[in-house]
Amino acid sequence: MDFPMVQSSEVRRDIWLFSIQSVPKKKGRLVGLDRRTWSVPPSSAPPPFVDPEVLTAQLKDKDDRIYLLQIQMAAQQAGYEAQRRLNQQMMEMMQRMYPNEVFLDVPDP
Repeated sequence: MDFPMVQSSEVRRDIWLFSIQSVPKKKGRLVGLDRRTWSVPPSSAPPPFVDPEVLTAQLKDKDDRIYLLQIQMAAQQAGYEAQRRLNQQMMEMMQRMYPNEVFLDVPDP
């Protein structure tokens, strides 16, 4: 029995074996047998057309996200400052309560 599928898989195997034997290797990897990536257009092809409205919407979305992150970071920084002031007040109170003790000055993060 001669099956076409077996024949084509045998041919593919033979081609693969031939390419393994004849292609130079560099650090254990085959050199020059890379598949063409179709997601990257050739350099001579014009860039794909993108609707300016889509680009504008994407930029606005990005600006909105940046603005929200800035607000979040400002709130976080204000929280750090409040915690730092509280820690400083507690250290002053501890030094007043225990004047003979030496407290280590722990740097703020």
